[in-house]
Formats: sequence, structure tokens, C-alpha cells
Amino acid sequence: MKFDVLTLFPDMFKSLDESVIGKAIEKKLIEINLINIRDFSKDKHKKVDDTPYGGGAGMVMKPDVVYDAYLSVKDEKAKVIYLTPQGNVLNQEKVKQLSKNEHLILLCGHYEGIDQRVLDEIVDEEISIGDYVLTGGELPAMVLIDSVSRYIEGVINEESIEEESFSTNLLEYPQYTRPEEFRGRKVPDVLISGHHENIKKWRAEKALEVTKKKRPDLLK
Repeated sequence: MKFDVLTLFPDMFKSLDESVIGKAIEKKLIEINLINIRDFSKDKHKKVDDTPYGGGAGMVMKPDVVYDAYLSVKDEKAKVIYLTPQGNVLNQEKVKQLSKNEHLILLCGHYEGIDQRVLDEIVDEEISIGDYVLTGGELPAMVLIDSVSRYIEGVINEESIEEESFSTNLLEYPQYTRPEEFRGRKVPDVLISGHHENIKKWRAEKALEVTKKKRPDLLK
């Protein structure tokens, strides 16, 4: 899967070279290209924003600069996503849908946003990672890349995806590892019983219990 990221701050994405996503890049299971929007500025000072028409605080990213950056990676088959607090909130179902695309172009806004005209021209969907405001779209873009990449074949174990939180609309059951006892707290007997059917039943019951306690809204 290919991700093209249009951003003013490509260095922020260095963390994606680590852990699971870094390994997926090495194996060529996913491809992440960072396009610096500032490179397409025609201003000698590489300015990419200007004051908003109608007045108001802050600066707005110019439409021509963003459009030229988009043209450098334009693909009629790609889905263009603008990361913005105004978008639909990202959830596991949306992640699954996005993972079926071969090419995603992610547009990261900054300052007071991006001129609406270029958004109307190129954006297919707006996505938010929550009802709060960040300084830019870079962190949401990284969240989207990480969550979507996990559904690409070969990135992680398929069984892990099937059993994790939200995949069945339940939170995940508690996990334990060695040592068998820690500060007086013991691993539940059923997990060391070797009885797979009982373990499966225990995990299902605990997943329901955890969801009722922490996220009862998921059960509605």
C-alpha cells in the first residue's frame, strides 16, 4: 500500500521508521512518501500562507501551493484524505475500509487551515482522530497510517487483528505473561490450565466485562 503525505513538516514522520511500521517499510509491504508542500512555493522566502479574507486571527495555507504539491503525486485511483477536526471521526470500521485502497494521499493542514477552494477541488474525504484541535494534521496522519497499515497482509499476525479491541465491538480481554506471580497477584488459573475451550470462554467473558466497565457505549 502506498501513502503520499502532503505536509509542511516531513521530519515529524521519522518515528514511523520504528517498530512494526518500520519493518513493514523495510519489507516493502507499505510505502510512505513525504512531500514537502513548501517546496512548491513560488515565493522567494518559501512562504505558503497568507492572511484570511474577511479578517481574523492566524494565517491560511494558499490554494495554489497545496494544489501544485498534490499534482506532483496525483493519481486518479488514489483517495485524497484531509486530516481535520471537522472530519468524520476515525474508527476501526473506517480503518478497515481504508486498508482496501492501494493508494492514499494524506493532506496535513496547519495554521488556521487551508483555502477552501483547493479542498473542494481535490479532497475525497475529511477525517478527524477526535473531537479536539491539534496544531496540524501530521499527528492524525501518522495515526491513520499506523492503524491502516496493520490491516495490510503481512504487517502483523492476522490472529492479533481478529482478537484486538474494537474488531468485535468489544474491548480486548486482560493479558498476562511471566512471572506467574507478581507482587502477590497471580495469573488466573484458567490461563495456565491448558484447557483451550475454557480459556476461550474466559476471554470472551472478560472482554464483555471490560467493555461494560470502560466503554458501555459500545454495547448499545
